[in-house]
Amino acid sequence: MRNKAVLLAALMASAATTVHAQTNLEKLSAFKKTGTTDFTVIEQGGQKAEAIKATLAKIKLPEGFKIDLYAIVPDARHMAVGTQGIVTFVGTRKTKIWAVTDRDKDRVADEVKDFAPSIEFTVPNGPCFSPEGVLYVAEQNRVLSFPAAEFFYEGPDVAAFNVVKQGELIPVDEESYNHTARVCRVGPDGKLYISLGQPFNVPPPEKLDLYKEKGISGIIRIGQDGSGREVFTTGVRNSVGHDFNPKNGDLWFTDNQVDGLGDDQPPGELNRQTAAGQNFGFPYFGGGTVRTNEYKDQEPPADAVLPAVEMAPHAADLGMTFYSGKQFPEKYRGGIFSAQHGSWNRTTPIGARVMFTPVNEDGSAGASEVFAEGWLDANGEYFGRPVDVAPLRDGSILVSDDLVGAVYRISYGS
Repeated sequence: MRNKAVLLAALMASAATTVHAQTNLEKLSAFKKTGTTDFTVIEQGGQKAEAIKATLAKIKLPEGFKIDLYAIVPDARHMAVGTQGIVTFVGTRKTKIWAVTDRDKDRVADEVKDFAPSIEFTVPNGPCFSPEGVLYVAEQNRVLSFPAAEFFYEGPDVAAFNVVKQGELIPVDEESYNHTARVCRVGPDGKLYISLGQPFNVPPPEKLDLYKEKGISGIIRIGQDGSGREVFTTGVRNSVGHDFNPKNGDLWFTDNQVDGLGDDQPPGELNRQTAAGQNFGFPYFGGGTVRTNEYKDQEPPADAVLPAVEMAPHAADLGMTFYSGKQFPEKYRGGIFSAQHGSWNRTTPIGARVMFTPVNEDGSAGASEVFAEGWLDANGEYFGRPVDVAPLRDGSILVSDDLVGAVYRISYGS
């Protein structure tokens, strides 16, 4: 009897927690207070900052560039720079979104605190802004919007709304610990584009129809109100970075290749999509033109689009952005900066660097080159793992690092 009572109490407590989380979101949607008063504030100086600066002194950059510590941000993943230039929101693969503020505009953050602390986030990896200043957050299985995040983030309560309700972004049965970091962008058509990585190294055949229908193993697009969901991209293993070419509207995205095929294959991918519905070959191809063992005897799609650029194998290409600023030399304008997180399953690790890929006038890609490196030493030890790249309004770029828990700023000139 006592065991039953304990179990009943535990179930009631769990249910109460769930209801409380839902109630907070409902209250925020109705512009009501949640009663939350406390923030988690991250110290920005001290020994940790000095240790990070010592590592940054070893980073190699092209002549004229420099890298500095912008902010200490635990578990820093993808970033969304506010359209008003007030605050940068940084997602994580845990339960926090961080608001990073440089109040005195000295290009070093003065304050880092958690955003919307009354909301229980689950893998809020992917924040992104609309041109109108609406912040979207793509979680493991939900999408939220914050219409005035830049102006209300100073308080613990902020207007928040469901775009895609919990459990409706993907089927609940497909939730996994693997490949659940979503990213989002608002496209030139005003719609929200969200990547949906599939959970396997290579999915079994019985999953393919479901994944094609739901847009898992691809990119979906929806209206900013959550309506009109459609599958925009298929044949993608796990994309954790995409952006639109501002010159012609093409969607570009990184993709992580299949593991277990050797150190030197298959290549990583930087892809260019020029029309809705294009297929990029996975799981028949594991990266580039390298076939997967599981599907090597099956005919790949005849219209499969091959990568615009083949990147180094197992370097883990993640976040990317088109550079539209004017601070950097002409060579970099209109090109792509992307982050390589670094190998986890390669005998000799590679990556942990920022890459640059020029984009030609006809929209095609030039040859990629290393832009910033030095977080991986000759002994294969990581001193940082870049995740995402985002432009600041002054034309410098931010680089996030989830190993160190920091955001760096790369600038050019004095």
